[in-house]
Amino acid sequence: MQSPLPLITTSGTPRKCGNTYGSLAASAIAANTANYMARFADAGIGAERVREYGALFRAASHRYAPRVAEMLDGVAEGARIDVDEIYALNGRTELIYSVDPGVTPTREPAECTAIAVLGERSATGHTLLAQNWDWHPDQRPYALLLDTTDDQGRRVLALTEAGMLAKAGLNNAGLGVGVNMLGTVRDRRDGGVPYHVLLRAALEAPHLGGAIKAVCATPRGASINLLLAQAYPDGTPGEAIDVEVGPDGVGFLHPVEGVITHANHFESSLAAGDTLQYIGGSSFFRAARARRLLGTGRIEEDRIKGVLRDHGGFPQSICRHDEPDAADADRTESLFSLVLDLDELRMSITDGPPCRAVEYHHIRLGESG
Repeated sequence: MQSPLPLITTSGTPRKCGNTYGSLAASAIAANTANYMARFADAGIGAERVREYGALFRAASHRYAPRVAEMLDGVAEGARIDVDEIYALNGRTELIYSVDPGVTPTREPAECTAIAVLGERSATGHTLLAQNWDWHPDQRPYALLLDTTDDQGRRVLALTEAGMLAKAGLNNAGLGVGVNMLGTVRDRRDGGVPYHVLLRAALEAPHLGGAIKAVCATPRGASINLLLAQAYPDGTPGEAIDVEVGPDGVGFLHPVEGVITHANHFESSLAAGDTLQYIGGSSFFRAARARRLLGTGRIEEDRIKGVLRDHGGFPQSICRHDEPDAADADRTESLFSLVLDLDELRMSITDGPPCRAVEYHHIRLGESG
């Protein structure tokens, strides 16, 4: 089935993959970079300071995630965009949401509700990941799908924003990654590898242990939640784990009766300093509601999609909707909804919020280009 989003397919070394991606999506990357430079200015960070942060992100990325950094350098080269601005783009979470020490956070990190279902609970026996990607509605035009095959044979299919390398996605080892924004009072702008580089590093791992190692061993400034899962081709039952990452530590959640759900607050022992303790928000019921709505017994994929369409607590629901009366910086809605079948290496994605989608479009890794 045809992709509802632009699909960029590349292969070769990381540098070549990035260069081709940058060239093919140059106009979208330029527009998205300009868009985020304006957002950074609205957050009080001028262009010169943005590039200074970008240079710090680039140095950290080359040290701790060199193959991902090579790809990003190629993106900047292919798109003819200042390389430090490309790294700042990939550090948009750090730049927009971090606050100075002693300052009480005011911006809610409200981005995404995610679900993992192990084969012991899914109707097909397959390992599934699913999520809504919630973000500012003006960002919808800059979304795309990126399909890369590197020189080591690792193939990755990911939803992302133009100029970035990954959000949710899967690879040809049956490994999938879902993501939720988190926040703590310790988050900072100059602290290591940026959020979206870390996401890509996890997604390029050959196995679940490698993805967890990439997360734990990489210094970072922003908090992030990664819902990781892997299916195994030999019939071994799949596995899932939720990894809550802060600047100073990592917490873990394991499946309960074959299911994990997560929103935008910490649920592990790493909860101290959680931004939402000072702000509140729908995250405190969304994950629990998703678990409850999944119900008991075998879980059909259609039931997962029904949960992703849920309007309990509307408009700040699992299927989130824009509030035009909100301050522009705080507007958010479910831009896209995804279900990843890690046994089939399939991504199913909606064109817009899941409640408005007639169907999910299916893209199988290996058939996308």
